[in-house]
Amino acid sequence: MLSNIPHLNKSDLFALLAQRFDKEDKKLSQIPNPQLLHDADKAAKKIAEAIRANKRITLVGDYDVDGVSSTAIVVDFFKQIPYPLEAIIPNRFHDGYGVNPTVLQRVDTDLIITVDNGISAIEAADICKQRKIDLIITDHHTPGDVLPDAYAIVDPKLSACNYPFKEICGAQVAWLLLGLVKKELALSIDMKQFLDILAIAIIADIMPLVNINRTLVKEGLNLLMHSNRPASVIIRDFLNKSNITSEDIAFNIAPRINSAGRLEDASIALDFYTASDTHTAYKQFELLGQLNNLRKETEAQTTQEALNSVNKNDRIIVVAGKNWHEGVVGIVAARLVDKFGSPAIVLSIKDEEAKGSARSIGEVNIYELIKENEHLLTKFGGHKMAAGLGLHVKDIAAFREAVNRSAQRIPDDDFIPKEQISGILASEDIDTELLDLLEQFEPYGEANLRPTFLIKDAEVVSIKLMGADKSHSRIEIRQYPHQRETIELIAFRRVYEMPENKKITCSYSVTKNEFNGRVSAQLLVNKIF
Repeated sequence: MLSNIPHLNKSDLFALLAQRFDKEDKKLSQIPNPQLLHDADKAAKKIAEAIRANKRITLVGDYDVDGVSSTAIVVDFFKQIPYPLEAIIPNRFHDGYGVNPTVLQRVDTDLIITVDNGISAIEAADICKQRKIDLIITDHHTPGDVLPDAYAIVDPKLSACNYPFKEICGAQVAWLLLGLVKKELALSIDMKQFLDILAIAIIADIMPLVNINRTLVKEGLNLLMHSNRPASVIIRDFLNKSNITSEDIAFNIAPRINSAGRLEDASIALDFYTASDTHTAYKQFELLGQLNNLRKETEAQTTQEALNSVNKNDRIIVVAGKNWHEGVVGIVAARLVDKFGSPAIVLSIKDEEAKGSARSIGEVNIYELIKENEHLLTKFGGHKMAAGLGLHVKDIAAFREAVNRSAQRIPDDDFIPKEQISGILASEDIDTELLDLLEQFEPYGEANLRPTFLIKDAEVVSIKLMGADKSHSRIEIRQYPHQRETIELIAFRRVYEMPENKKITCSYSVTKNEFNGRVSAQLLVNKIF
């Protein structure tokens, strides 16, 4: 696999990256008309009508970054009308997911709008019908065979939807709909002011950074650098960089916002986003930081316990533990995928029930594998690379056997991770000029991955462990024997020990490191071969 990797210089790399984009980036004015979204016009008219008639409106969001971001955008929009809005983000532990019978018990309203959820809320829609509550669903998840009986469903994945770009997140669907509400009510609200939050949602929900997503993220990151929104002021103070990238959001901001819904209550993140002053925003951000640290500790402990439970002969890893924290099982599954190169399902057992998350690799469709064995489950949902599921504890062993039986027919090649190595760079090409070149093709993320390079059989000069818990490695190497200068690799979340032959072969990416006003290239290890 590593024998045909070409040597690259900077002009080769530029040509390689330029091939990814055959057209110029779209302008904001070229974003397709929201009216093309199925039921969007109908939904906007109903919302405008409810506002004019002074009806009670309730918003139901979701506890992940996309759901909280969607909720924050709608809350902010309604504040500027101004119009009272009850906003509810269900609690993962007490309420369950999205608009559901439990949530509806505490709602007294005329109109419910969902954001980033609702496409599978069949029972909730029936309850709304009985109670004469109008239900408008805005979502971006894949619909099932049966749709909820709602007043309007706005979801680009509906077969009846003509919106030309389907891969948008929940916050984008909500934002596009609000654009129509603005028009309906002849408001003067500037929809561009929400792009900072929108960019965070697109990045965190791993939407492909192509087409309109690329434009919105670029514009949103630019706004993040200048916005006077208290939350954005705190984010840029925290990152303290001359230029915020999509990776800064993905690795440093999104996990913090996510930690509230994972460990406690997503309202903490919503209060951060919607804070009216920097003092309040700072307090909420500090709280999110504490929750994120707790999330890391919980995740590390659960990962260790899960590692001890893995049957290494299984093609699909299935592990379960009593009272493992529901909020971290998805991250733990991702860690197991990285470690073993197999799809992983991690289940938390409470009493006689187990709930969990699945993560996949390569071309293995974990959703289809789970669906094939749904007779053993109480619930499931998701997509090709990630899914959620529930089952009775007595059925875990049978499910593990069944899902592994189903996986026998999957070709070995489908299990190969989709990392594509761009080439081998000479050490002298890793400089600030390379950083400038890479910057031209940002934002990087899904469908526009940051290029990775190969170092082959390099001499390991020294290894130092870093971080409070010494869980990261700083590896000093010499790429070729004749070179006097060494280069440094950083391997996060990996304790790397000196190999017997003192050689290393690995893939890495190059990012910008800013410290005390100095800019340098930082080499981050992706995979050690």
